[in-house]
Amino acid sequence: MNLEQEHRGDILILRPCGRLDSSSSPELERVVTEQLDAGTQRLVFDLSQLDYISSAGLRVVLLAGKKMRASKGRLVLVGLQTMVREVFDMSGFLSLFAITGTLDEGLAKV
Repeated sequence: MNLEQEHRGDILILRPCGRLDSSSSPELERVVTEQLDAGTQRLVFDLSQLDYISSAGLRVVLLAGKKMRASKGRLVLVGLQTMVREVFDMSGFLSLFAITGTLDEGLAKV
């Protein structure tokens, strides 16, 4: 997995690319934890370049969601590819997060 980070004002955009699994999820968890501990209150996960997500990857997304709720922050997931969306659907995560089709929609919602 490659991980791109972008800031647009006070919004952090994280773009994991490729596979998010047990070998790559610790990196994403580290970045998420560092950024949220530093005070980030608006987070967009751009998953448009994510081909695969395992339960370890889902755990990191859930962790981010819990931390954002606890701090009254906002989290939006954007651009879920079909396979990734199916994993979110089967796990019941689609109902837990705000999800949009495009980055612009996600930025407006966060």
